[in-house]
Amino acid sequence: MRFRPLLALVLAFCLTFAAAPTSVSAAFVKGPERGNARFGNVVNTGKAGECTTLPANATDSINADGNFKSLCLQPTEVFVKLQGSKRQKSDFVPAKIISPRFNTSIDEVYGDLSGGKFTEQGGLDFSLITVLAPNGEEFPFAFSVKDMVADAKKGKSLEPGAEFSGTTFTPSYRTGDFLDPKSRAKDTGVEYAQGLVALGGDDEDLAKENVKQDLSGKGQITLSIDNVDSDTNEFGGTFVAIQPSDNDLGSKEPVDVKITGILYGQKA
Repeated sequence: MRFRPLLALVLAFCLTFAAAPTSVSAAFVKGPERGNARFGNVVNTGKAGECTTLPANATDSINADGNFKSLCLQPTEVFVKLQGSKRQKSDFVPAKIISPRFNTSIDEVYGDLSGGKFTEQGGLDFSLITVLAPNGEEFPFAFSVKDMVADAKKGKSLEPGAEFSGTTFTPSYRTGDFLDPKSRAKDTGVEYAQGLVALGGDDEDLAKENVKQDLSGKGQITLSIDNVDSDTNEFGGTFVAIQPSDNDLGSKEPVDVKITGILYGQKA
């Protein structure tokens, strides 16, 4: 009997939170306590990975000199180049993004824009993605704009029709500290599995599995400008990037991956 008032108090406390409207949490994150209007507008909407888009009538021009910020690249389609056969040559085929499904974008990238070229200097400049090819094979890769240097094909202005092409650095999908199922890695000093009978010899495939290598790669990217707002110094458009897939720390050959999508940025 003496515990009945306590139980009633606990039950009332639980019912209070269960019956509270969901708008309370939304009001909290959108209120002045957070001070981030963009976060408040996209929280719990599934749109956090989407880049900002400009209206189609934004056809101004901005001098491409200075710095850029808030560069966002949102993949919309991914293609992998599968090995061909005697009857069919190697070609890019569409693949389905399976991980992560709604957060594959690169965002808040900044850098130098002087000389009419994009030179990446930092930000959230890579994203780990896995796609499923039509043949059922999965291809992980690190979508990256690290060390991007993209020059204008002509002119030095951000305006509809302008294109900037260059190279990017593609980091390894896994770091050297990653342990495989047999606890082998690159930086831990464990190059082979204890008790592996067939260690050594001239077996090239076995050597690739035993000796882990933190291999990186190079990519190519083209930024196409479609819309520009000179009042806000914003620009938008599309991009096409081609880069290698994951090589599983040297144990398999990478394939070329083509990523296309939406582009957004702002001149600082």
